[in-house]
Amino acid sequence: MNAPKNTSQSGVALITALLVVAIVTVIATGMATRQQLDIRRSGNVLDRDQAYLLALGVESWGRSILVQDRRENNVDNLSEVWATVLPPLNVEGGEVAGHIEDMQGRFNINNLVKDGKPSPVDTQRFERLLKTLELNPNLSQAVIDWIDSDSETMPGNGAEDGEYLGHNPPYRTANNIISSVSELRLVNGFTKEAVARLEPFISALPAYTLINVNTAPPEIFMMLADDLTKTDAEAIIEDRGAKGYAEIQAFITSPTLKSRNIPADGLGVSSDYFRVDAASRFGKGQVRLLGLIHRTADNKAQTLVRAQGVY
Repeated sequence: MNAPKNTSQSGVALITALLVVAIVTVIATGMATRQQLDIRRSGNVLDRDQAYLLALGVESWGRSILVQDRRENNVDNLSEVWATVLPPLNVEGGEVAGHIEDMQGRFNINNLVKDGKPSPVDTQRFERLLKTLELNPNLSQAVIDWIDSDSETMPGNGAEDGEYLGHNPPYRTANNIISSVSELRLVNGFTKEAVARLEPFISALPAYTLINVNTAPPEIFMMLADDLTKTDAEAIIEDRGAKGYAEIQAFITSPTLKSRNIPADGLGVSSDYFRVDAASRFGKGQVRLLGLIHRTADNKAQTLVRAQGVY
């Protein structure tokens, strides 16, 4: 009578043992898988951290080049060492590359307000740039209202708090300088496409700056007068050559401009603000680092803004 009972108990014990083994196997497999994922994740984080450090090295290279350049001369043009693109260089475990761009070869959007008031010369130039890029020139009024400290709405496309408080979600005007070109997405009338079209030709610098005519592209020259065409702008670039102009008077009396009475206000031949665009790879980690560099009056290069991806 006891034998069947023992057989039944043995069967239950065997099934229980097999079930325990199966559970332990599943747990062990899960732990091993998670461990492998953690190891891989940690490896990726370490690779990216190393790539970030390599990008910082490129930025440091950019600052040292700019300091050395100022020791040699007070004019900035595209024939100088800082304007040379650093090709991809192999380093142990990866590679680095980078280049320096003169941000004063662009139009500084914060120039629209000077000493707390709209700047007529800069406003006209920005409106011409908008026309050149087939955008509404009245967008300039909304930008001025965004930057200036008063609450009076500019005529036309101006917008103050009353406009933005009606948005969902509501917000107010900055009443301060624009810190990044991407901030224009918040300004009345600016679409994603409009900002993308403007981005290669504008900057958002923390002080009033001169446009460096030695590094500016054709679109910037077309801002200087109503009748300047793309052909004229390309002729200006050909006239300036690789070494550009030593002083602004030589620029405004150049063959293409001498009959147009271009005002020298807001124009220059040297720069204080540059952007170092650094790219690096280490293992599976990749980084693109953008650093806004300010070269000060005592010839020190300071990083004002550092961003990954787009600044």
